[in-house]
Amino acid sequence: MNTNKHKLFNWYFSRQIDLSVLIQLVFLAALIVGTWVNLQKQLSLLQHDITSLIETQKEFQQRTEELSRTSITYEYRLRAIEKKIPEADIGKDGKM
Repeated sequence: MNTNKHKLFNWYFSRQIDLSVLIQLVFLAALIVGTWVNLQKQLSLLQHDITSLIETQKEFQQRTEELSRTSITYEYRLRAIEKKIPEADIGKDGKM
């Protein structure tokens, strides 16, 4: 009785592997490796694209800040000119 209990709770592994199962396992392993390699390539391309996008954004931001500074400079110049117009004799006698 003790021997029967021992057989019921013991795992039994068969050493025979069918050739089709072996081929399927090899194919599955190759598929996993191929997918992993492809994923790594895609991640590398994505990292390159994101780095390029960040650099472009930095350049765009610098250009926008430069344009903003130039716009403010021109606005102050325009205000200074507008303040000087009433003081000038431009257009009083119809002459320029």
